[in-house]
Amino acid sequence: MTTTAGISSRELAASIVQRLQRAGFAAFWVGGCVRDFLLGREPQDYDIATDARPEQIEKLFKRTLAVGRKFGVMIVVEGKQQFQVATFRAEADYQDGRRPGKVVFSNAEADAQRRDFTVNGLFYDPIAEKLHDWVGGEKDLRVKIIRTIGAPEERFAEDHLRLLRAIRFAAQLGFEIEPQTFAAVKKLAPKIELISAERVRDELIKLFSPPHAGHGLVLLRDSRLLPGILPELIATLLCEQSPDYHPEGTVFEHIRLMLEKLPPEAHPSLPWAVILHDIAKPATAERDAASGAIHFYGHEKVGAELADRILQRLRFPKKQIAEIVTCVRNHMQFKDVKQMRKATLRRLLLRDTFPLELELHRLDCLGSHGNLEHYGFLVAQAEELKKQPAIRPPLLTGMDLIKLGMKPGPALGALLGEIREQQLQDELKTPREAKAWVKKRLMAHGGRTD
Repeated sequence: MTTTAGISSRELAASIVQRLQRAGFAAFWVGGCVRDFLLGREPQDYDIATDARPEQIEKLFKRTLAVGRKFGVMIVVEGKQQFQVATFRAEADYQDGRRPGKVVFSNAEADAQRRDFTVNGLFYDPIAEKLHDWVGGEKDLRVKIIRTIGAPEERFAEDHLRLLRAIRFAAQLGFEIEPQTFAAVKKLAPKIELISAERVRDELIKLFSPPHAGHGLVLLRDSRLLPGILPELIATLLCEQSPDYHPEGTVFEHIRLMLEKLPPEAHPSLPWAVILHDIAKPATAERDAASGAIHFYGHEKVGAELADRILQRLRFPKKQIAEIVTCVRNHMQFKDVKQMRKATLRRLLLRDTFPLELELHRLDCLGSHGNLEHYGFLVAQAEELKKQPAIRPPLLTGMDLIKLGMKPGPALGALLGEIREQQLQDELKTPREAKAWVKKRLMAHGGRTD
């Protein structure tokens, strides 16, 4: 990551540490940035820990934000980038499963001991190029283990979100969860329901990001966290499907396979469209008595309503809820695209959510029968439509019809719909043709044309 001035985040983070050290303070990179740095990954953020107090940090740096002064947390702004600079602290007296009731400024080793997992408890001095490990995190990085710092049940009792974070880190890093830590996760899993929807949502967004989203879903199931987070998915675990279309097996397995095939730069709504597109199959499942085939009539409509409730519960933004729900509601249309009238097909292609829906359809096929015939057809149709930009805007507006003598009301809206239908069928191609058609229509019904 590079700033507009050409200075990388890493260089800026090192310069902050250097300035603190030159002023006589201890200072280190800490947490996830050290973990990622040691793994050869580019850290998304650089956090810094120091024995400087908030008021001392304010004096040393020109631009600071006191986001958590009482906890010793400051933001130092360098250029257009922000860096968290926190005073070494120890925490105690957790009562709500989230926040410490008592914070005491301390030293680096005590600060390391209060953190969640060993791989997140490493401190690095970028000036001396020296690693400080008071929690055994370096060894766990080498053997790819997620382990709590200290007793697992104590760490999870301090902040119940750590139950989900353990799963997320294991999926994200491709690590195993240490047996005692995983046993504690399963034992305390119901506690996740005490965490706010917003915090859970933010962790789930990271958990269901490619390329580890499929593994994340499996860990969510195996950890027993699934019932407290997405209970609607429980029924998919044993929900069978007809093998002719779904040789992969259950609905849950279908969703897992789709998540595994997410593209690297997936649209933020795509993982959720995948997870929720068949969410109502268990509720709509019917088995044909004669053939034994399994049907899920109307699951897309029921699923859209269910998806809306789930996403609202998780406090997703309204715009994102709308586009995900649209994908769920429409995903069964794609099996009929070759039989659609030209106007119907073009409406599908012109939907704002079409690119997202198309990618969902591709994954739906890859996670089941593997036949991409309809996907290829739609890609070709979309390319053809790009060559006809005049199709996108309607030929006439409501104001045009009013000028032709119509009064505002339902009849005007209905006529606009007919004009659009004719346009999408290539039966009306210009505004002039459309106006002539309207005049003829109005004259036939005794309406004014001037």
